Amino acid sequence: MVLATLGLLRLPDVYSRISALTKGATFGIISVSLAAFLYFWLDQGMFSGKILLTIVFVFLTAPVTEFVVSRSAYHTGAPLAKSNMMDDLRVDIEKKRKEQKVQNEQEEQT
Repeated sequence: MVLATLGLLRLPDVYSRISALTKGATFGIISVSLAAFLYFWLDQGMFSGKILLTIVFVFLTAPVTEFVVSRSAYHTGAPLAKSNMMDDLRVDIEKKRKEQKVQNEQEEQT
C-alpha cells in the first residue's frame, strides 16, 4: 500500500494514478486473503474454497474496474500527462463527430 500511495503522489496524471492504486489494492487484498487461506489450511487443517474464490474474484474484477474508471475519466476530459505520444482515441472520436456532422447536414438538405 505504501507503493500505491507513492504512485498516487508522484505519478503525473489520473490514468497512471488509478493504475498504481488498483495494483496496490489488488496485491494487498490478494496477499491478505492468501495468508488467511494458508493459515486456515496449514495451521487449522481447514480448506477454505471461499477464500480462494475471493482471490480469483478480486484478481478478475480489479483490472475491469480500473479500465471502466479510466475510460470514464477519459470521456469526462481528464487531461493526459504531457508527453510526445499521440492520443489516437481522441483523433478517432473527433473524426467520427465530423463525419456525423456532415451526415446530419446532408440529411437536413434533403
